[in-house]
Amino acid sequence: MKYIAKQSEPIAFSEWKALANEDWQPTYDTLSGEVKKAVKDALIAEQGGICCYCERELYEDDSHIEHFQPQHDPNIDPLDYRNLLCSCLDQLQKGEPRHCGPLKDKWFDSQLLISPLKKGCESHFVYLGDGRIQANDEANSAAKTTIEKLGLDIAKLNSLRSQAIAAFLDPDLTPD
Repeated sequence: MKYIAKQSEPIAFSEWKALANEDWQPTYDTLSGEVKKAVKDALIAEQGGICCYCERELYEDDSHIEHFQPQHDPNIDPLDYRNLLCSCLDQLQKGEPRHCGPLKDKWFDSQLLISPLKKGCESHFVYLGDGRIQANDEANSAAKTTIEKLGLDIAKLNSLRSQAIAAFLDPDLTPD
């Protein structure tokens, strides 16, 4: 997990929400087309092209807009850009286990879910040479729960992380 510094919402999104009137109110369910694409593109850009949870590269057809705090919560504005992130999707047709946003689904616990929107979120985790992820401390129940609830320790993600760092662990590499 990497800290995500939120930027301003896309102008197209602001303008779309400003169209609200007594006959029509914008909702997340009615967000579509070019406006939704502008939101998703902005989220991907502010995240550096990686999933908000596992840091896997995002692809247009394998990602979705994620509400960090679930939109079904009556205290949450589903159109609040500050609560929106972009998460990778799990490709169930490939038989892969669920992870990240699709696994989190509607679960949310502010005490046990580490937020990529908070500075220092990275410090809660340790990545091992074989690609596994662990809590930075055995007593860090929030990190442990976050790993579990987001599926950050599944074999697929461990393998991708292991491959990414393999070149840096090559004993034949020189400092140059």
